[in-house]
Amino acid sequence: MKYNLIIVDDHKMFLDGLQSIFESMKEYNVVLTGKNGEEILKYLKNNKEEKIDLVITDITMPKLNGIALNRAIKEERKTIKTLVVSMHTDAKMIETLINEDVDGYVPKNAEKNELSKAIETILNGEKYFSREIKEIYLKSKLSMKKEEEIILTQREIQVVTLIAKEFTTQEIADKLFLSKHTIESYRKNLMNKLSVRNIAGLTKYALKKNYLDN
Repeated sequence: MKYNLIIVDDHKMFLDGLQSIFESMKEYNVVLTGKNGEEILKYLKNNKEEKIDLVITDITMPKLNGIALNRAIKEERKTIKTLVVSMHTDAKMIETLINEDVDGYVPKNAEKNELSKAIETILNGEKYFSREIKEIYLKSKLSMKKEEEIILTQREIQVVTLIAKEFTTQEIADKLFLSKHTIESYRKNLMNKLSVRNIAGLTKYALKKNYLDN
């Protein structure tokens, strides 16, 4: 059985490299190569009767990127599987594609054997995410969970906000009608609680939580 593939990437060298790999594999037939998602969508719309098994796509491309292409394929041609092969390995990008039902994700530096394994797994109806991608995703999830579990008291929020606003220990003590020693204890406890090493870490946390906007 021959599988029909489409490859889309705006880097010609990578595109040519993938094509030459598939030329040596008799079970695959590259129907089309393109430089952006728009070209691929146009082709799929104009050739609705043609059986396409898998679209291999990059993420960052002009006109229509890989995320939008995957979304459109999943909405319009559900039978087509999608594999992302990209240099982008940040957790948010991975999560977006997982939520949008991408069938696989491997980094561009993956070995030929892993690429073959990914394609084979996907065409057999399963998902495939390389170890590197899974580790990044899980690490991000654990970090988010840990952050969700941290609950600051109202007083701790006041202290970390004033630290981020560059008030001195004495100024914070005066503002909150507390002793300088108490503020120093709050600062030390906050560093432990938030797993940060210095005032810059506390400031970063306050900014992330938008405390300075209140």
